[in-house]
Amino acid sequence: MRKGVVVLVGLIGSFLSSCSTWHFYTQAIAGQAEIIRKARPVDQLVKSPAIQPRLKQKLTTVTDILSFAEAEIHLPAKGQYDLYADLGRHHLVWVVFAAPEFSITPKQWSYPLLGNLAYRGYFKQSLAQQEADKLKARGYDVHVAGVDAYSTLGYLRDPLLNTFIGRDDADLAELLCHELTHQRLYLQGDTDFNEAFATAVGQEGARRWLLARGRLKEWAQYEQNLRAERAFIALALATREALKKIYAVPDQTREVRLLQKNALLQRFKTRAIALDQNHHGILKIELWFEKPVNNARLATLSTYFELLPGFEFMLRRAGGNLETFFREVESMRKLTQEERRKLIFSCSRP
Repeated sequence: MRKGVVVLVGLIGSFLSSCSTWHFYTQAIAGQAEIIRKARPVDQLVKSPAIQPRLKQKLTTVTDILSFAEAEIHLPAKGQYDLYADLGRHHLVWVVFAAPEFSITPKQWSYPLLGNLAYRGYFKQSLAQQEADKLKARGYDVHVAGVDAYSTLGYLRDPLLNTFIGRDDADLAELLCHELTHQRLYLQGDTDFNEAFATAVGQEGARRWLLARGRLKEWAQYEQNLRAERAFIALALATREALKKIYAVPDQTREVRLLQKNALLQRFKTRAIALDQNHHGILKIELWFEKPVNNARLATLSTYFELLPGFEFMLRRAGGNLETFFREVESMRKLTQEERRKLIFSCSRP
């Protein structure tokens, strides 16, 4: 375990080039070291008489999900999530997203080994807020969100964490399959591709696990939740496209653009609340709108969902055969990011 930290420090240290970069990576190293320090083997924990029954049940369920993910979803689960760490907080990291005031294109940050990503993560909420405040002072729309899990892409052993172990079993299965998908295939610098692909596999993995275990009532509820979520996402992405058209109009004053932007976002909120009511309040959408909605926040939804229909169509076209699906997705590795987007979009409109 200690060797993993040394390797991580060595890899990151070779890329440091400024004071701000140094502070960002040192906090990242410290955060990862905390996870490693607090991690304990799952097989020992479940045998401990001191373990809480709820946690024991969740750890046992995870073991079953991982076994299923490896055997049936063809994901590299071996050696992953066999440790558990209680970090004593609700979120693993806090992530900053940003976009210009009148653009839907998110700001990108460059990382060694990963390429460009549309977010910046911090292990302390205060540091994330400091970064967000700096970007806001420069005129950016910003959004700060707590994130409960991430993948180290196989460079380290990813542990189970208290930040997500309490999710219901369907969401837990989706999360684990999502993160393991990043280890199966990750394309440097193509955030939208990576996240939409992992979302497609994560949701399909959760469906198949629930059905295989005969948990039909939970499967039906999970599908109902996904339908409500898809309706909201479609509305959000349509709003984002409408904003793009507003921003593209030449020779508009800032005041006029801001007025149009705010009116469109207010209309989005009104329609989203009505949509949630039609779905019996499943999404609890009023809570979602407690945080400001802007270009940065809408970009987070686009990252996970804009390409999702294309991946889902590819899986259906493969007859549900995951290996055939994975081979087709992996064949896109040599394409440019723009070529991949065009190909996936063409799949979403058969």
